[in-house]
Amino acid sequence: MKPPAHAIAPAACADCLLRRMDCFLPVTADELAFIQSCRQGVRGVRAGRAIVAEHRAPQRLFTLYAGWAFRYKTLADGRRQILNFLLPGDFVGLQGEFTDEATHGVEALTDTQLCVFGQDQLWRIFQQQPRLGYNVTWLCASEERLVDENLVTVGRRAAVERIAMLLINLWRRAERVSLVDEEGAVEFPLTQQHIADALGLSLVHTNKTLRKLERLGLHALDSGRLRLIDVAALERMADYYARPLRQVPLI
Repeated sequence: MKPPAHAIAPAACADCLLRRMDCFLPVTADELAFIQSCRQGVRGVRAGRAIVAEHRAPQRLFTLYAGWAFRYKTLADGRRQILNFLLPGDFVGLQGEFTDEATHGVEALTDTQLCVFGQDQLWRIFQQQPRLGYNVTWLCASEERLVDENLVTVGRRAAVERIAMLLINLWRRAERVSLVDEEGAVEFPLTQQHIADALGLSLVHTNKTLRKLERLGLHALDSGRLRLIDVAALERMADYYARPLRQVPLI
């Protein structure tokens, strides 16, 4: 079942539409009740607003229920590196648990809905629900794998390979959470500046490369919607091929 693009997060975890999706690991009734007991409510954050403020001590953890967001770091002169994009089901703010201040910021790319957890609940999860604690550890490892892949992309892939990689990766992640429509298109709220900041490219180079891929007939990006036309060609170009996707934890 697909939640609307900007659905309101339900008060009860038992009513969560994300948990009805096959891409997420099922939990027992006891685990679900425990997650509910750790939850401190829901929060809506408008597009362009901070979910986690950079360089401030974080006090909350979040699960993104609806909408898109991104993690980023900025340099003293204002240059920004987008670290990764966040889609429904992603766990937000875990890195701040191990530092005195947020090592990055998180900004809402669209209007978002988030489930809110206190940081003081994290140790309780490990103490009382070991399987859920393992799931949190898995999410940390998955985040590290994503950072590794992004480092390879920025460090070694050419511009056309970087953009092909980004388009495929985000389209597949959106497909997993039922955001791709019957025509194979997905809401794509990224601007060219977001793409440039994520891939270490100039805005001019990003624009030229997107136009080149579109002329090749590999994708269509129009009115904020992305459709992949030749997935196989994009995979070859990015050196990034489909892998079996396992179910992932949902906190």
